[in-house]
Amino acid sequence: MARYLDSVCRLCRREGVKLFLKGNRCLSDKCALDRRNYAPGQHGQSRVKLSEYGMQLREKQKGKRIYGIMERQFRNYFRTADRKKGVTGESLLQLLERRIDNVVYRLGFAPTRKLARQLVRHNHLTVNSRKVNIPSYMVKKGDIIEIREKSRDLEVIKNSLKEVDKRGVPAWLQLDSSSMKGVVQNLPTREEINLPLQEHLIVELYSK
Repeated sequence: MARYLDSVCRLCRREGVKLFLKGNRCLSDKCALDRRNYAPGQHGQSRVKLSEYGMQLREKQKGKRIYGIMERQFRNYFRTADRKKGVTGESLLQLLERRIDNVVYRLGFAPTRKLARQLVRHNHLTVNSRKVNIPSYMVKKGDIIEIREKSRDLEVIKNSLKEVDKRGVPAWLQLDSSSMKGVVQNLPTREEINLPLQEHLIVELYSK
């Protein structure tokens, strides 16, 4: 599977917003976007007026980079959302939020979605007491996500939970940090998904 191996700080600078790809570093004065608030590359400081297509493309790229998935998978999520009743853009974001790697990140078990994905793949958690190691696994209302007993001493998890108050846990999830357990109380609504995304532009791009 293709992976992005370059500096992730370049992605934030390219999109012009913090994507929080490096966890707490993005909240510190070491954030690359705060230091150099312009796109990377030789012509990064040039003023470029985006076309309608350019704005749509940037939003799609931003969505992919936030959730750390590639083009084919992102397009498949759009197709699934397009078949659902309701607003396609909101359905797309709801599907992306329900991924188990995103839920692990949202609960504060990992400082970034990338590290959350590693925790899932390395069998460090269970869903409803059953081992899950597929990052794209979709959680449902009432699901219980728990760090396995043997993994509770991992420094990355304990350190991340210490910082969970800074980032906050969304209202559709409930966290018990002492037992390292989270519950999906409801499926997320658009108001509960705090992201710098204009999902209607993504829908317009894929609908052409």
